[in-house]
Amino acid sequence: MQLAAPRAALKRVDLPAPKPGPGQVLIKVRACGVCRTDLHVVDGDLTRGKLPIIPGHEIVGTVAEKGAGVGRFAIGERVGVPWLGYTCGACGYCRGGRENLCDRARFTGYHLDGGYAEYTVADQRYCFALPDEYDDAAAAPLLCAGLIGYRSLVMAGDAKRLGIYGFGAAAHIVAQVARHQGRRIFAFTRPGDAEGQRFARTLGAEWAGDSTAHPPEELDAAIIFAPVGALVPAALRAVARGGSVVCAGIHMSEVPAFPYEILWGERAIRSVANLTRRDGEEFLALAPRVPVKTSVEVLPLGRANEALARLREGRISGAAVLVP
Repeated sequence: MQLAAPRAALKRVDLPAPKPGPGQVLIKVRACGVCRTDLHVVDGDLTRGKLPIIPGHEIVGTVAEKGAGVGRFAIGERVGVPWLGYTCGACGYCRGGRENLCDRARFTGYHLDGGYAEYTVADQRYCFALPDEYDDAAAAPLLCAGLIGYRSLVMAGDAKRLGIYGFGAAAHIVAQVARHQGRRIFAFTRPGDAEGQRFARTLGAEWAGDSTAHPPEELDAAIIFAPVGALVPAALRAVARGGSVVCAGIHMSEVPAFPYEILWGERAIRSVANLTRRDGEEFLALAPRVPVKTSVEVLPLGRANEALARLREGRISGAAVLVP
C-alpha cells in the first residue's frame, strides 16, 4: 500500500519486489504493526520524507535474499525492522552511542519504503532477531510501540508513581514493564473513554481517568504518548517537585504557554527521539521475561486505510497489525 501525497488515502500499487543492495536483506513481510507515526506520515504532520512512500515500520518477516556483505542472518530467519532504518555510523552521535540523533538518519516507512507490502528491504544493521515466544502479529508492536515505550520509561528514571498520558499501543506495553519493575501506574485517556480506562486497569493501573483530571496523588514522572501539546502543562501540574515529563512522540501539537510556577521546583521536560540498537536488544530480551503480552487486532493489508482511520479516531484497543 502506497501513499502518493499527504492526507490522501493509501492505494494498492503493484511493484516488482525490491532487490537488496550491499548490506541489505530482502524481507518477505509476515506482519506489520500500525503505528501513530504512520498516521503522522499519512496526515502530513511529518513533511521531510519521500513520496511516494510505502508506510510501516513495525515489520516482522523472514529473510528471503541477502545483498553483498550480509553476514548476520540466514535465509528464512525471522527478523524485525524498526523505525530507525539507517545511520551514517561516522558522526559524533553515532560514535558516541547516540545513533538515534544522527543527522543523516533515515527512517523506515518515511524515507525508506516500509512494511505495508509483501516484500521490503532493510539494512542488516537495523534488523533484530525476535523472541520465539511471540508469533508474528504479537511481535510487531514490540518494534516501535515497545521500543519507544521502553526508551521513554528509561528516561523517566526511577519514578515509582508513573503517569501515562494516552493509553494506546505504546502505553499498553510500557505499563506491563513498569508494573514488572514495581512502579505504580496512573493512566490518563481521552475524555469520556471509559473503555480505555477499563483497559488500563486490566494492565495494572491503580487509577485511570480523563487526561484533564488531576491524579489522586502527585506523580514522580509522566510519559506523554498522545500528540497533544496541551498535555505538557497538565502533566507538569501533576508531577511533584523534582519530577519529569517525558514527551514520547515524534510529533506533537503546539505546546501552550504556561506559568513558570509549574515548571519551577526542578521539574524537567524532555523528549524521546527514535531508538538505538541497544534499546532494541535490551527490550527484546526483557519482553519475554516480564512477560509482555501484546493486545493486537489483525487486519488484512488491504484494510490499511480502515486501520489508520480507526487509530485516528481512537477506536483501537492495543495495536492494529496488518498481514499481507
